[in-house]
Parts: sequence; C-alpha cells; structure tokens
Amino acid sequence: MTVDERPPRARELSSWTTRRWLRLGVSVALSVLVLLGATGAWVLERTASISDNLVDVKSPSLTTSIRLESALLNQETGIRGYGLTGTADFLDPYRQGLSQQKTYTKTLSGLLRGNPARLRDLKTVEDRIETWQAQIARPIAASPAGKPSPLATENAAKGKAAFDAMRAVMSEQQGRLRADRVSARAELASAMRMRNWIFTAIAALIVALAVIVSEALRRGVTEPLERIGADARTIAEGDFGHPITPTGPADLRQLSGEIESMRRRLVRELDFSEEARQRLDAQSADLKRSNAELEQFAYVASHDLQEPLRKVSSFTQLLQRRYGGQLDERADQYIDFAVDGANRMQTLINDLLDFSRVGRVHNTQQRVDLNTVMKRTLTAISVSIEESGAVITRDELPTLIADSTQLGMLWQNLIGNAIKFRHPGEAPVIHISAEDDGDHWRFAVTDNGIGIAAEYAEKVFVIFQRLHTKDRYQGSGIGLAMCKKIVEFHGGTIFVDLEHTGGTRIVFTLAKRPAEPGESQEPDATAATR
Repeated sequence: MTVDERPPRARELSSWTTRRWLRLGVSVALSVLVLLGATGAWVLERTASISDNLVDVKSPSLTTSIRLESALLNQETGIRGYGLTGTADFLDPYRQGLSQQKTYTKTLSGLLRGNPARLRDLKTVEDRIETWQAQIARPIAASPAGKPSPLATENAAKGKAAFDAMRAVMSEQQGRLRADRVSARAELASAMRMRNWIFTAIAALIVALAVIVSEALRRGVTEPLERIGADARTIAEGDFGHPITPTGPADLRQLSGEIESMRRRLVRELDFSEEARQRLDAQSADLKRSNAELEQFAYVASHDLQEPLRKVSSFTQLLQRRYGGQLDERADQYIDFAVDGANRMQTLINDLLDFSRVGRVHNTQQRVDLNTVMKRTLTAISVSIEESGAVITRDELPTLIADSTQLGMLWQNLIGNAIKFRHPGEAPVIHISAEDDGDHWRFAVTDNGIGIAAEYAEKVFVIFQRLHTKDRYQGSGIGLAMCKKIVEFHGGTIFVDLEHTGGTRIVFTLAKRPAEPGESQEPDATAATR
C-alpha cells in the first residue's frame, strides 16, 4: 500500500515530524506527571493533616484532661485533710491544684476550639467543678486554721457525692476524647495505607510511562537513526552503490532522502575525482621527474661551470696584475669590472651549488647538539663578528635529530645576515632564542638592524631576490632561500615576525624527529603566522 492509498488519518500521522511526536509525548507525559503529582500532594497533605491533628490535638487533649483530674484530686485531698485536722499545710495542695486547674482548663479550651461537642463536655466538667468548689471546697478552705472544720463533718456525704459526680463527668469526657484519638489513629492508618497505594500506583505509572516513552523513542527515532547510520557507515566503508532506505518520521525520511541525494552526487563526483586523481598523479610524477632533473641540472651546471670560471677569474686577475697601470684609465676600469664580475659569478655559483645540495648531498640524520653547531658557526664567522663588534647572546639550545651540516649553514646565513644588514656605525646586537612547541622547537634570531618591510616579508625567501643593490650590501640573494629549504627539509616553517620592531626577527621551527613517510610535521597555520 502506497502513502496515497492509506487512510487519511494514517497519511496525516505519517506526515508528523520527530519534533511533533516529541511535543505530543512530552505533553502527555507532563500531563500525567502533573496529575500524579497533584494526587500525591493531596495524599501527603491529608496524611500530614491527620497526623498533626492526632499529635497536636487529640493526644494532648486526653493528656490534659487526665492532668486536670489529677489536679482536682489534689484539691479534694487537701480540703479533706484541712477540714479534718485544721492544719494549714493541707491547703498547699489545694491552692496548687487550683492553679493547675486554671492552666489545664485554658489549655483544653484552646485544643478543643472548633469541636463544639467536646467544648460542651468541657463546659459540663467546669460546671461540676464549680458546684463542688462552691458547696464544699471554698467554705472549708475559709474556715479558721488550728482546729477541725465542722463543715467537713457535716457535709462529708454531700461533698463525696458532688466530687464523685464531677469525676463521673470527667470520665465520660476522657472516654470521648480517647475514642476521638482511637478514631484519629484509625483514620491516619487508613490515610497512610491509601498514601502507600497511591504512591505505588504513581511509581508504576511512571515506570510504565518511561517504558512507553523509551519504546516510542526506540521505534520512532532510535531505530530509524540506526538504520540511517548503518547505511551511512556502509557507504563510508566504500560501498557507494548502497542506497539509503527512508524510514521513521517525516523529517527522518526527508533526511534519508537528502543523504541519498548526497550519495548519488558523491558517486558522480568520485567518478570525476578518480579521473582527476589519475591525471594529477601523472602530472605529479612528471613534476617530480622535472624537479629532479632541474636539481641535477643546477648541480651539474654549477659544478661544470667551476672550471671555466676559474680560468676566466685567474686570467682576468693575471691581466690585472701584469698590465694594471700600463694601459689607460678606461682599460684599468674594464679589467676591474671583469675581475669583480668573475668573483661575483664564482660566489653565485658556489651558493647555487650549496643550494642544490640541500636534502640531496647533505642528508645525514643523527642526534645533533645545536649548542655545538652554534659554537662551530660562531668560530667560522668570528672575523665578521670581530670587525663589526657584534654582541651575540643565546638561550640554551636543544638536541634533535637533524643534519648537522645543513643546520650549520642555516645558523651561518641567519647570523651572517644579522651582522651584514646593520645600521652604519652601530654594533649589531643579536639574540638567538629557543622554546619547546610540542612536536617542534621554535627558534628566533633577533637583531637591531635595518629590518625588513612588511611587503617584502615573503619575497626575501625567494631565490635570487635582493632588496638592496650589490654596491650597498654584498650577496647573491640565495641565503634566505637556502634557509627556507633547510627548514622545510627538517619539517618546519620560517617567516619574518612582522610584530617585532627595532630590527629584524626571523622565526623558524624544526621538528624534533624526522617525519615518517607520508607524515607531515609542519606546525599549524596559526602558529606559523604568529
């Protein structure tokens, strides 16, 4: 049966999204929980009310009534003793009983407030007490002390009858109060049983609701998502022909359709990418072969140019020594130009030969103590340091796996540039710093020289790029390009720190260990641009 062939109600439900189902489920769950919470609150409030009534009213009322009876017994004992003996000490229990009577009567009135029947009982008790006290107690207490009171003997029978009637009324009162307490206890027990049943039902309903919600989520959300995830994993594992089956609520079916569309587009793009990759592999192979041939050509050309250039340089120098001053001034100038050009060509070829050897001839990976390399470098350029009066300081340098010769060339070029490009008449101040940067060591060569403008920060690392004329600063324009090649060969990056002012700061990184085949050890882009 297709979607259009299903009943209208079924079609409407099939169009519901996950959010709509969740809203419905949450609304039903909240309604049930609110109803259960209200029922539970009512049961708890009822149980607490009955318990409070039992503890705060019923039991204290019975206890106070018993204490009131005890106070009246004390009064009766004191009056009887005083009437028979006339001893004033017997009036103490009577007076104490009167005080207690007032206290307990007032307490009972407060406890029985809102209970008219028990207040009537209390009023009956108070009337009986008043009758006994008016007829017997107060007249005897008013008799003079020191001798027996005639009233005690005359009214003995009458007093006993009045007191017994009073006690009978109090016994009836206490019986009703006791019955009220028993009734309250039974009501409390019933309320507690109802509370337990209701909370058991609430717990059962919550468990049932949790099971229903869990099952609904499993069928409506979890299982469809798992099926979509399984199909997606199958595709991710390489089976791009595996289709995505729409299932679940409307939005999940829409998601499945979008993933299926993406899969089909991905298949088309992968077919195109595979063709492009094959072409790229062929071009990469051609480029590697071309680069290898270019490096070989640079090496051979620079190497093979050495011999003829030495001859040109030797004969021009010989010509300068033998005929210098014998020809006219213009001829001497031409000879000087030839000698200078030959010398600069010799320097350029030597630098180009060193550049072509980086990574090809000098490639001995071993533990290298950069402190030792630095000392060797400073010894090699000691003449330049002494002539310029340079002050060079450095941090403690690390030991890493690298090519010692290449690192010596790196330090010599960087420190040599810091000495060369100084302000006239000012001694160079150079500092070499090093800090641990995860898988790399970060170094910086900082000087107080003429600096590098921001627009030339990348140009200086291109081979044969010079920022100054040869008349002002000598050089071939290969030094920083060679530094970049050495640093990149050791898995690092090199750049000019444009935030530094008052000179130049060249920052570069070196990997702590050689990169495995196919592994990149270059620092992240943010670190390389700091």
